[in-house]
Amino acid sequence: MKVILTHEQADMDALASQLGAWLLHPDAIPLLPRGINRNGRRFLNQYEKDLPFVGFKELPRKPVDTIILVDTQSLITIKGMHEDTNIVVYDHHPRRDDLNPDWDCHLVGYGANTSQLVARIRERGIELTDIQATMLALGLYEDTGSFTYGSTKAEDLLAASYCLAQGADLDIVTRFLYPPLSAGQRKLYEDLMKNIHTYLVEDQTILAAKADAMDVKDEISSVAHKMRDVFNPDALLLLVATEQGIRLVARATSDCINVAAIAESMGGGGHQRAASALVRPEDSLDRHETLRFLDQQFDSMVADLDHYVRHAVTVEAIMSKDPLLLSPETPVQEAHRLMQRYGYEGYPVVENGHHVVGLLNRREVDRAIHHGLDLTVKSLMAAGEVSVSPDASLEELQTLMAKTDWGQVPVVQPDTGEIVGIVTRTDLLKTMTPTADMPSRS
Repeated sequence: MKVILTHEQADMDALASQLGAWLLHPDAIPLLPRGINRNGRRFLNQYEKDLPFVGFKELPRKPVDTIILVDTQSLITIKGMHEDTNIVVYDHHPRRDDLNPDWDCHLVGYGANTSQLVARIRERGIELTDIQATMLALGLYEDTGSFTYGSTKAEDLLAASYCLAQGADLDIVTRFLYPPLSAGQRKLYEDLMKNIHTYLVEDQTILAAKADAMDVKDEISSVAHKMRDVFNPDALLLLVATEQGIRLVARATSDCINVAAIAESMGGGGHQRAASALVRPEDSLDRHETLRFLDQQFDSMVADLDHYVRHAVTVEAIMSKDPLLLSPETPVQEAHRLMQRYGYEGYPVVENGHHVVGLLNRREVDRAIHHGLDLTVKSLMAAGEVSVSPDASLEELQTLMAKTDWGQVPVVQPDTGEIVGIVTRTDLLKTMTPTADMPSRS
């Protein structure tokens, strides 16, 4: 018997991954976890009859030859497993250090784990029902923040396109994507808002809050989503006491803060911008002791924040120094010679030795030379006084480039007006495009 498992407190990406694994392995049984987040449960309550999931009570009492583990690398034990049970993993989290080398692992760095399963479904030409396509799309949209999270990859968008072509209903996706908070979640939201603290580390704003959630039955992620939308911090860390232990939900909007590392220090994991952990006390604690344990975990977490925040990269770190400058009267033939010699794609055009009046780009020079035009730089340049300071953030540079469409921007010292460098769109893309995470722990 083959069984498809995922993690507890399953979100829509986990459930959609189970569906995707079943479509690839129709002889396997997708076993619903005991804990499912609220929008997942609402979706299943309405559409479960059209889906292949079974509960623990319906699982046949047979030997389990294969476990297909999705959206996690943590294996739970179920009846029928034995030492020769084959383990197959489909996951998108960074690789766990203790991952069993004998497992058959398919690990990717996509924003949603569902994406790799949809890719395999597409390759095999498997046709989907409308509700199957919709559930897969819901997993994609939820785990990528509707494709706005920094972890989103092209593969996530390709998977969504396939689901839409197969009949996914975006009205249903929207209805279940961000459900309104339950009464318990609203109470927790209010308690967290009363206990929120602001920490400024390396110019990064981190909001952290703690609260008693022992009476909350729904998941915490929806509360985190609402608080992040309200405050839009560089990072949000929520630590709450639950019946299972102290749960961390961590979100980041800046690559300077690695919330996955914070979660890993507490026994959890995730992505650099979205992570979670569950800290279980060694002994059984009453409510008062649990809340004291919460305080200890919170104090320890915030005391170590500077370990997980790196210096923000500035323009100065990625610029090319001492750029060649051109005057507006420079003949195009001279500009062409310099471009061929030094290879730059753009040159600042300055008056009086330092005042930026435009940018000359290689495309315009090549066009003028091709047509034999005898022109000066002034007639070819993109006119403007665009520049950026060395200590500007990459976000500021990105906004400036998008607004002006300048692919090369002079870097000017604000106090002296001296042009100290030039920064290009290629420099920006190389720095802001993160290298793919090696597949890792959940």
